[in-house]
Amino acid sequence: MDPKNIVRDALAQGRRTLTEAESKRFLGAYGVPVVPETTAVGPREALAAARAIGFPVVLKGLGVKLTHKTERGLVKLNLTGPEEFNEAARGIAAAAGQDLEGFLVQPMLEGRREFLAGLFRDNQFGPVVMFGLGGVFTEALDDVVFRLSPLTRVRAEFMLGEIKAAGLLGPFRGEKPADRQALIQTLTALSRVGQECPEVMEVDINPLLIGPDGRVLAVDALVVVDRLAAKREVRPAVDPGEAGKMFYPRSVAFVGASSVFRKWGHLLFTNVVAGGYGGQIYLVNAKGGIIAGREAYKSVTDIPEPVDLAVITVPAASVPALLPSLEEKGIKYVVLITSGFAETGPEGRRLEEELVVQARARGILILGPNTMGICNPHHRFHCLGSHARPQPGATAFVSQSGNMGVQLLSFAEQQGIGIRAFAGSGNEAMFTIEDVLDAFAVDNLTNTVLLYIESVKNGRRFFESARKVSRRKPVVVLKGGRTEAGGKAAASHTGALAGSQRVFDAACRQAGLVLADRSMDLLDLSAAFSSLPLPKGQRVAIMTLGGGWGVVTADLCAEYGLELPELSPEIIASLDRILPPYWSRSNPVDLVGETDPNIPLQTMRELMAWDGCDAVLNLGIMNRKIGLKKMIASTMVADPDIDPIQMDQILNFMIQYEKDYVALLVRLMEEHAKPVLGVSLSSDSDDRTVYDVPGARYKGIFFPSPERAVKALAEMCEYERWLRREEEEEASGRD
Repeated sequence: MDPKNIVRDALAQGRRTLTEAESKRFLGAYGVPVVPETTAVGPREALAAARAIGFPVVLKGLGVKLTHKTERGLVKLNLTGPEEFNEAARGIAAAAGQDLEGFLVQPMLEGRREFLAGLFRDNQFGPVVMFGLGGVFTEALDDVVFRLSPLTRVRAEFMLGEIKAAGLLGPFRGEKPADRQALIQTLTALSRVGQECPEVMEVDINPLLIGPDGRVLAVDALVVVDRLAAKREVRPAVDPGEAGKMFYPRSVAFVGASSVFRKWGHLLFTNVVAGGYGGQIYLVNAKGGIIAGREAYKSVTDIPEPVDLAVITVPAASVPALLPSLEEKGIKYVVLITSGFAETGPEGRRLEEELVVQARARGILILGPNTMGICNPHHRFHCLGSHARPQPGATAFVSQSGNMGVQLLSFAEQQGIGIRAFAGSGNEAMFTIEDVLDAFAVDNLTNTVLLYIESVKNGRRFFESARKVSRRKPVVVLKGGRTEAGGKAAASHTGALAGSQRVFDAACRQAGLVLADRSMDLLDLSAAFSSLPLPKGQRVAIMTLGGGWGVVTADLCAEYGLELPELSPEIIASLDRILPPYWSRSNPVDLVGETDPNIPLQTMRELMAWDGCDAVLNLGIMNRKIGLKKMIASTMVADPDIDPIQMDQILNFMIQYEKDYVALLVRLMEEHAKPVLGVSLSSDSDDRTVYDVPGARYKGIFFPSPERAVKALAEMCEYERWLRREEEEEASGRD
């Protein structure tokens, strides 16, 4: 029998759930290992089935409305004989009442390990497979992982190792390891259901029991079904080449230009002019006249020269009327700064939708509305509502919050983090975060992508685009609105545990995206990914000027899953020639406060050459000049005999020493292809995260705390593991 007919029959009867027996027949046909069982209409037939199976048995009430049987007392375990069985049947009948349609009889299985497997359909990402710790405490323990379907066997196997209780899948108190192939088969079967049966909304297998012999059996199951939902409108994708042209305009018209200080119509073009933009700038104001010493045209059609990009700041109600003149002038690209569209409610949403229809018909691409603007430092084009002008670099940044975006741009400028391009995507009426990902995937100047996201228009496309980009360059994401107030009623454990944020996080991890927890994480991770080589593993060597920092950093590494390898006899012997006899001879390598400037340099050379580590953390070497400045200042006050020229020489030596130290780190990274992350001894207003070395591929990175350095390194290691998994999956030929 075609298992889909079970679903069709249920829907024809107006039902939204399959009975437990139907659910297991359906899943068994897809390859899920299910417990052998017999259905019975009444107690007498059920007893005959129990005798045929052999006591002890399990007796359950059966019925379409009986979806939470344990809570209603409709499951009786370990029934050892007819008298006990009949009493259990009477109890079930009394508890179920009119909802009882029959009985289900199963053999009593041994097994102390209970897991959960499930499937549900997310509104944005489609079918999602779940695996985790099961039993009656499923929601309380909340030890589950998610993967978007389709699910390969390789991905399914990774899921097994990601739950906290993964150790229960191995040998357990005299019981054999779980049959991993059966578990993988279960998860891939659920994935197939998600792909082939769109009427199946949820599947809940709980418990998925592991027997003492390692055998895997679905003991209980629930399938929730529904009619096919209406397909969501899919927005046309923007061609990556067209998207890129918005960031390289040869001429720009500011529509709504103003002479009033701090108004958007004044702020934007003054920022572009002051930023050194080399293209043509035209001001457009319906009243004409002179603005900032420039002629203001009454319409874009009055501009005598071609115009590539229009930046619009007129009120929302006036925007649609501009489209005919934009089309007549041949302007294909618009940055729509104006607010008052979908973000304001239903009326604004209708105005935005009508605008999109008209713009699309006229071949006009709109970024926004309700955006803070765009910038491209490589083109000296800073069309932003903030006068942040970061230096050119390789980090592309897109933010759905304009204020968040420009604030982080200011931090990037301060910290020396170079920006490839920035866009405040605003309402994303036409140009979405998915379009941005596709554009930066093929951009040769981009090697890291930062995203601040509050929602996605098309979850499945976002996942596919993000995965495509991640295979070439790291993508770092900060998600706003991570908490969800309240909960939703669900028919199954699977539905109860599913949440939009959890699914989003799972999709990001599966696509290889790096998830940031806080806004500053975006910049920390950008600095690390854009400036350092990827580690080839998780083994970390620590070099510290003081022991306490080394201890703290070692603890942090353990918390983030990084390994601190023991020093080999060879590396100890090498360091013995550099360090004093009382050094610890362990990792972290404590420089015991030695002031000889050559010791950190020589030690770093040895650690980078050591094949026992994949990355090096160095603590307290950089920015000692700050403490030295204060020491000199105090000395000059207290000691009138001190030579100020000598003090200047000492300070200048330290300044040059730190420049040379950064240059050495960069040279060693290029030589050994492993990252070095630093933690500064102290900081001041001139302190930076990123230090350039002219002509070098990599850069020096120094964070203000061990926590930030270790977290950045841990995320780099996680991304490198994801890349290896992708390669493994491709090599398997099953992706």
